[in-house]
Amino acid sequence: MESVFAKTPEQLVSLLNLDKLFQGKQIYKWLCRSVSSFEEMTDLPKSVRQRLCAERSSVFSTEVTGFQKDDDGSVKLAIRLEDGCIVETVLLTDSEGQFTACLSSQVGCAMGCRFCRTGTLGLSRNLKSSEIIEQFAHLQQKAPKKISHVVFMGMGEPMANLPSVTEAIRFLHDPDGTGLSYRRITVSTCGVATGIKALAESNLPVKLAVSLVAATDTKRSQLMPVNRTFPLSVLRNALYNFQKIHNRRFTFEYCMIHNWNISENDAQNLASFCRGLEVIVNLIPFNPCPELDFETPSEAEIRAFTHELEKRKVAYTIRVSRGRSILGACGQLAAKL
Repeated sequence: MESVFAKTPEQLVSLLNLDKLFQGKQIYKWLCRSVSSFEEMTDLPKSVRQRLCAERSSVFSTEVTGFQKDDDGSVKLAIRLEDGCIVETVLLTDSEGQFTACLSSQVGCAMGCRFCRTGTLGLSRNLKSSEIIEQFAHLQQKAPKKISHVVFMGMGEPMANLPSVTEAIRFLHDPDGTGLSYRRITVSTCGVATGIKALAESNLPVKLAVSLVAATDTKRSQLMPVNRTFPLSVLRNALYNFQKIHNRRFTFEYCMIHNWNISENDAQNLASFCRGLEVIVNLIPFNPCPELDFETPSEAEIRAFTHELEKRKVAYTIRVSRGRSILGACGQLAAKL
């Protein structure tokens, strides 16, 4: 049955056989509040609610089949889609009490980044925009207050499913609905240059995060197969174009891996690649998982690497990994049937 999420009020009128447009607007607003059933939509006529409840036992086309909570407050959900596929999505909370939804854009991932658990799955299919929005709604039901930020950093490569991702972004931004600021939405990519160009031209002023991990083609191609298609020179041109259009800083996500990419030479290469770009480097200690043989660097290694970055005046932050114990941190998602 077709999902009611990611639909305009006009589309809801047609999909649900409603008599009046204002009923579609009422349902739209209730869906943006992440209710579970039509019975909760108390401003709808009782006869309409009864009919819709008889036709659809839930407003959702997807089902939460797994729930895990980390001691740091992070929540990971496993969500079964209508065709039986499963995706994972994560609710993160920070020290200021703000909540972020980490959304998946694909079932699995075809990119094969060697440090990412999702990459071991391969790609099953793209998600529909409604399936992306239903993740958000399921997470909102678990959050004690309104989710304030969204990051497309879950399972999959967002740039490989850009039509659904941009449709979901527009739905989340709609001032008459969820009302999230574009500046509170981040799209992450492993470096699909054509997708970066398309996003830059889409008139969506969202934040951009790019997984870099290494700043030479030789090393980056070993870790990230995407670099063989879009080498660093091509990626850099796409980032210059993005910055020219949006005139704002973006982020390099740099997964720090023991004995791989945190030497003095790696710091020099990273500094050289950052030169001329308005960028901040988000350093992410590798999050271990059963399928991968890489190791998390020690605190001493991280201090030495950041010292080299400081000497070269590279702006950076160090991400505090959340959800690691439930395999919900960066690079750890890998839902399986």
